[in-house]
Amino acid sequence: MSENQHKCQYIDPEEHLCPNQATDDGLCFWHSGNVDKSGPEIKDKLEHYAQHGGFMRGLKLQRCQLDDIDLVNHGHKTGYDLSYCDLYRASLRDAHLFNATLDNASLMKADLRDANLNCASLLNANMLGLRLQGCKIENVEFGKTIFQEGLAKLAIEKNHHKNALEYFIQSEEIYRDLRKHAEAEGLFNYAGAFIKKELTMRRMQQPKYSARRMMSKAIDLFCGYGEEPLRIVGFSILLIFVCAILYSVTGLNYHGEFYIFDVNASFRQNISWFFSCLYYSIVTFTTLGYGDFTPIGISRAIAALEAFTGSFTIALFVVVFVKKMTR
Repeated sequence: MSENQHKCQYIDPEEHLCPNQATDDGLCFWHSGNVDKSGPEIKDKLEHYAQHGGFMRGLKLQRCQLDDIDLVNHGHKTGYDLSYCDLYRASLRDAHLFNATLDNASLMKADLRDANLNCASLLNANMLGLRLQGCKIENVEFGKTIFQEGLAKLAIEKNHHKNALEYFIQSEEIYRDLRKHAEAEGLFNYAGAFIKKELTMRRMQQPKYSARRMMSKAIDLFCGYGEEPLRIVGFSILLIFVCAILYSVTGLNYHGEFYIFDVNASFRQNISWFFSCLYYSIVTFTTLGYGDFTPIGISRAIAALEAFTGSFTIALFVVVFVKKMTR
């Protein structure tokens, strides 16, 4: 039998090979799902294996008792690479996983209570049912999308809408758990990002062109579900400029004389008129109403709509800004 046949046959999706010796099923002790790893000695074995440079990717550690395990790569800038590890229902209470890489790992229903995950990477990890009470998650990299969210988008591309709905429900649950834990830990930047994703996942569960989904999308675009006050500022500036353009072409009354954009007038006159309309638009948006300009005809409807939207937008900005700053 060749030397390669004695080697573990595990190859992860990124084509990393395990150099360990294989057991009867062609996989090494750590990559075999048929080897019993339920005993209490597995914690010390894994620590020893990691400290002596063992291949850590893709380990099969389902239901293992790994409480208080130390998997910090002391003396090195990078932590242990635990990508693709299967930690389904593993007990990792009080575990030390500082700076560890858990990308694409299965942490489904794992117990990470009071563990240290600071500076860890959890890109595309399966976190459904993950228990995080007391877990430290400062500077953890979660990525732009979680595992289930990616599956949901893939299912939509394949027109598997029933599967996509299930994945969106799971994604909402995960983001809700992460948001609650971030709030409990005082990590409000994380909490704000998670609540946006939570509400986005809830929106994606609605029928595509339903009123509820479109309203939710509008709120997202307008203020990021209350987490993006600068979006309100951007909307306000856009509305003021749009209304100024409309006033310039529909006309306003100024001291008894009617003014409107005139193609036969000079460029300087039209620009001066536009800035006058911009001034009136700002005054109307902020509901100051100095009274030097008065709308006529269709300009009245535009002014009424802008004034109503402006008063609502300013109030919303104050609420969102105060909420953001006083967390």
